[in-house]
Amino acid sequence: MASALAEPVEHVGRGWTASLSLANVAIWVGWYGPLQILLARQAEDFAPGTGMSKETLLAWVTGAGAVVSLAANPFFGALSDRTTARWGRRSPWIVAGAAGGALSLLLLAGADGLWTMAAAWCLVQLTLNAAFAAVTAAVPDRVPRLQRGTVGGWLGAAQILGAVVGTGLATAAGGIAAGYAACAVFTLAGVLPYVLRHRDLRLGATDRPPWSARSFVRGFWLSPRRHPDFAWAWLTRFLINLSNALVILYLLYYLRDRLHHDDPEQGVLILTAVNSVTLLATVVVGGAWSDRVGRRKPFVMWSGVLMAAATALLAAWQTWPSAIVVAALLGLGLGVFMSVDFALMTDVLPKALDRGKDLGVINIANSLPQVAAPALAAPIVTHLGGYRVLYGVAAVAGLAGAVLVGRIKGVD
Repeated sequence: MASALAEPVEHVGRGWTASLSLANVAIWVGWYGPLQILLARQAEDFAPGTGMSKETLLAWVTGAGAVVSLAANPFFGALSDRTTARWGRRSPWIVAGAAGGALSLLLLAGADGLWTMAAAWCLVQLTLNAAFAAVTAAVPDRVPRLQRGTVGGWLGAAQILGAVVGTGLATAAGGIAAGYAACAVFTLAGVLPYVLRHRDLRLGATDRPPWSARSFVRGFWLSPRRHPDFAWAWLTRFLINLSNALVILYLLYYLRDRLHHDDPEQGVLILTAVNSVTLLATVVVGGAWSDRVGRRKPFVMWSGVLMAAATALLAAWQTWPSAIVVAALLGLGLGVFMSVDFALMTDVLPKALDRGKDLGVINIANSLPQVAAPALAAPIVTHLGGYRVLYGVAAVAGLAGAVLVGRIKGVD
């Protein structure tokens, strides 16, 4: 078996990609079922007894969970980097994280107020990030550089499929508790084919660095001066994800309170489906095309520009038909961005030994927007101009992220 730290050269097969993608779907179901539907419904139930609006309560809960995610992803990534179990360094964390996530979702189903809801959601974030860190690190462990756009495309498709399945389960289950239970079962079952069918890479005796708590903690800081490409890639991902988070956070409330949609939950499902169809049309094709031409930056830059333009359209034209058009355009741009930006990120990783930790640091650029978005969105919606201003701010953030891709020098 190949060394866990060697640069992979053999292309992975379809079975490996399919089972890893299914594991990714399972993890995203555990996140998106609550984020799209269930947490918002619980916030409506609990808000009257707290003195907060449903928007503010939801912002606090999702923000607290995102803070946990900020630390959990790089922490568990670093632990998986140094795991020496005979089952490998990634698989044990995938199983433990998915099992813990399923149990945490069941705890969330039984929440009876703000504090139990927040605590359970934080546990969901903690455990599922352990699994997600390990799943993500498996790609640079096993996939050669010029196949990562394609594999990243399938993982991107898995993410949006997880959003659709999670939203569908949460909507169709018939209640909040049933929705959480359905998401919990899917989350645990979906990771099993990968860990049961594919042998993980193990660290060799010479690969294991001496353990030091001080060096472990200090390793989470990556100097922007020493690794400028890594820093610019992180910032561009943060800004584009912040734009996307601002669009998604209050989608249910936007449809209900601004557009006065007859069935806002069904509306969320329709927009998610439209977005998913157009995303799936570009996510694998964009990644494969990037592999074929050997370039990453133009794909990331122009997909970011398209998403920023679509978000600006949502700010200017606030109707149900416009929401459908914007969902379609965002899907087209996000599909290319998800696959190619993931490949770009793996191209700027500093050290093979720290792939899991460094990808965890990069994934902070996915989680931090979940903290920043509620902090920005709640006052904008309630006091500073409403949804029109909110989506204008989101468009500016996304455009800034697209432009700054040009600062990355070591990747074409």
